[in-house]
Amino acid sequence: MFISNDIIYAGVNDHKVDLFEGQFSVPLGMAYNSYVITDEKPAVMDTVEKDFAQEWLDSVEKALKGVSPAYLIIQHMEPDHSSSITAFMEKYPDAVIVSSAAAFKMMANFYKNDYPERRIIIADGGSLSLGRHKLNFISAPMVHWPEVIMTYEETEKVLFSADAFGKFGANDVNDPEGWACEARRYYFGIVGKFGVQVQAVLKKAALLDINTICSLHGPVLNENLGYYLNLYDIWSNYGVESEGVVISYTSIYGNTEKAAKLLKEKLIGYGVTKVVLNDLAREDIYECVEDAFRYGKQVFATTTYNGGVFPKMKEFIDHLTERNYQKRTVGFIENGSWAPVATNCMKNMLTACKDLSYAENTVKIFSALSDESASQIDALAKELAK
Repeated sequence: MFISNDIIYAGVNDHKVDLFEGQFSVPLGMAYNSYVITDEKPAVMDTVEKDFAQEWLDSVEKALKGVSPAYLIIQHMEPDHSSSITAFMEKYPDAVIVSSAAAFKMMANFYKNDYPERRIIIADGGSLSLGRHKLNFISAPMVHWPEVIMTYEETEKVLFSADAFGKFGANDVNDPEGWACEARRYYFGIVGKFGVQVQAVLKKAALLDINTICSLHGPVLNENLGYYLNLYDIWSNYGVESEGVVISYTSIYGNTEKAAKLLKEKLIGYGVTKVVLNDLAREDIYECVEDAFRYGKQVFATTTYNGGVFPKMKEFIDHLTERNYQKRTVGFIENGSWAPVATNCMKNMLTACKDLSYAENTVKIFSALSDESASQIDALAKELAK
C-alpha cells in the first residue's frame, strides 16, 4: 500500500494472537505497522513482531526495489515493534539504527546488542535528511514508554506517531464499529494513565502541519484528522466524550442485577437517552473501563463481600484509579444481607480520584429489593437524569 509516491506501508496482520500484551482480547487480530520511505537514503520506520519477521522483510525488500536501506528508525521498543531488529540488521549490514538513548539501553536488554558501531542517537528536536525528505524527531516520553519518539516527515507532512492513534484490530478486516471504539479501548487500556504526557505531545503536534498520521497499530489516518486529534484531546484531558450513564454491577444471587436493571429502566423513563449496563463478571473488563471514561456519569452497584467489596468490582475500580479516573458524577448501589458497607469501601477506593461529584441519593439493599430500596433507586434516577 502506498501512503504516497515515496512512503510505502510494510506492516503485517496478526490473526494468531488472542490476547494482546497478554490481557486485551483482540477478536479482530492486530496490525503491526512499519513503513518504508524511499529516497537517496531510504529509511524503514520500525520493525514488527518477530514471528512475522520474514513476511515483513519481504515487504521491505519489495518496497525498496533492490536498494539497501540507510536507516532503521526505532520509535518504540515494545517487542511487537522491535523484535525483528536483529533479523533486519543481519540482512542489511550497512544499515544504521536511529533511536533515542533510552531505546538503545532497552535494545541491549532485550536483544543483547545496542549496535554501538551502527547507530545514531537522537533527541527531541533532532533531524535527519534522507534527501528529498527530512525527518524531525519529537520526544514522547511515557506515551506510553519512556524511550518513545515520534517522527514528523516535513516534505509530505506525515506524522509517524508510534503507538499514539493506534487501535486494536488487523488492517485486513473491516471493523464494523469504525475507528473510535477499539481505539478508545486501546487508549484507556494501555495509555490512559499518561494523560498529562499525551497532552504535552499534542501541544507539540499542534505546531505541525499534518496531512497523514501513521501509527504503529491500525489504519493510516489521512482524512478528517481533526476528529482523531479532538478525541485524543478529550481522552487525555479525561473529559466527557458522550453524555450518558454507565451502570457497572456485580451480583451474586441476581438481586443487585435486578436493582441495576430497575435503575436503567427508571433513567430511560426520566429521559436519559444513553444508559449502558455492564455486568463486571461477564463483560470484557476493558470494555467496561472504556465506557467508564467515555460517559459522564457512573453508577457502581455491588454487594458487600467479606466486609469489603465484591472482587470483580474491586478489580474494576482498581483499573479506573490506576488510569487516573476523574471529572465524573458517581452514584452507588450497595447490597448486603446484614451489614452493607460496600458504598463506604468504594468511596475509600476512589479517594485519590480528582473532581468526582457524588450523587446525594444512594441505594442500600438488604438482600433483595424492597419498596424502600426501589424508592431510593427512583430518587437516584431522578437526580442523575437532571
